[in-house]
Amino acid sequence: MKKIIAVLFLVWLFNGLKAQQDSCSIQISLLTCSPGEDLYLTWGHSALRIIDHSTHADIIYNYGTFDFEDPAFYSKFTRGKLLYFVSIQKFESFFEEYQYYQRGITEQILDLSCSEKEKLVSALQENAKEENKYYKYDFMVDNCTTRLRDIVFKNADAPVITNDIRPNKKITFRNLIQKYLDSSYQYWTKLGIDILLGRPVDKKLTNNEAMFLPDYLLMGFDSSMIGNKKLVLEKHEILKPSLPKPKNSMFTPFAIFAVVFCLILVLGISRNADKFLSIFDFILFFLSGALGVFILFMWLGTDHPECKNNFNLAWALPFHFIIVLFLFRKWPWLKYYFFVNSIILLILLILWKWLPQEMNNGLIPVVGLLLLRSFAQYRKFKHLS
Repeated sequence: MKKIIAVLFLVWLFNGLKAQQDSCSIQISLLTCSPGEDLYLTWGHSALRIIDHSTHADIIYNYGTFDFEDPAFYSKFTRGKLLYFVSIQKFESFFEEYQYYQRGITEQILDLSCSEKEKLVSALQENAKEENKYYKYDFMVDNCTTRLRDIVFKNADAPVITNDIRPNKKITFRNLIQKYLDSSYQYWTKLGIDILLGRPVDKKLTNNEAMFLPDYLLMGFDSSMIGNKKLVLEKHEILKPSLPKPKNSMFTPFAIFAVVFCLILVLGISRNADKFLSIFDFILFFLSGALGVFILFMWLGTDHPECKNNFNLAWALPFHFIIVLFLFRKWPWLKYYFFVNSIILLILLILWKWLPQEMNNGLIPVVGLLLLRSFAQYRKFKHLS
């Protein structure tokens, strides 16, 4: 009987040592990829690399995969209903893809215990199952980067403590989003994004929330501790970015709209531009009204929480979309509409820097133009009464 117990003990001990050896033969790394040329690549990308030295496997877990071939792709993307999913691919193909697109890759090898590696790999495998791999993407709080942060922190044997990586304690989601658009001189893209994103993105970030972007997750991991040891064992660049540097342009939204504002101001003084200004007003209020309808749709008709409570509706009034149909009618009551609109726009400009939502400064000439033409319309309809 003693021999049987001894044999069973040795088998248990051998299996335990083998399991420990297997899990310790695994190396887990965070890969941080530099920005690309397309808009959705502007903020870079993150993935986890798993190397099993015992089997020579080298794979990537990527939470940023979506089905671009889906016929309803654009509809789902616009409405915030697009599902992302976890994909697994060989590191070799991942590397070749980034090399082809001239994007860089930085690797941080994580200093995890055998049990932590085992739990993390098991969690990744569970996430990658067909019934678990899909999730509804949220750019700010649930994306391909935050998922990596959460799964690594959750499977650590002790709480992960991260030093403050925020540039300052008043930094917001919008500030970090804008930083990348400014550095790549995407001023027009920044304008469009600022118009569509509402007050939620002006929330002050916590340190944990700042890691919603790849570069900040990299900094977060660099400054994190599990117990009394650093989370990152080693960091190195495995692929240098070689994309040409973007070029600055003088044709910024503020510059272009300021020129238009000055031109319309001069024409408004002229007595021979009434017909042109009538057509211009129709286009101006129609476009601002149509944009207002779209902003309202993004707020109420989609699952994008970051598009709610949008103060841009103060100048892009959806009502303009209907009112333009009556611009050429001699209806004196319209003077009240344009008078109220003028007051709203004037207050908006006065309070521009103190609004709860940060507004894009490129819109100042646009709001000024709407104020100028609203007051002109008010005077026109007032003379009819």
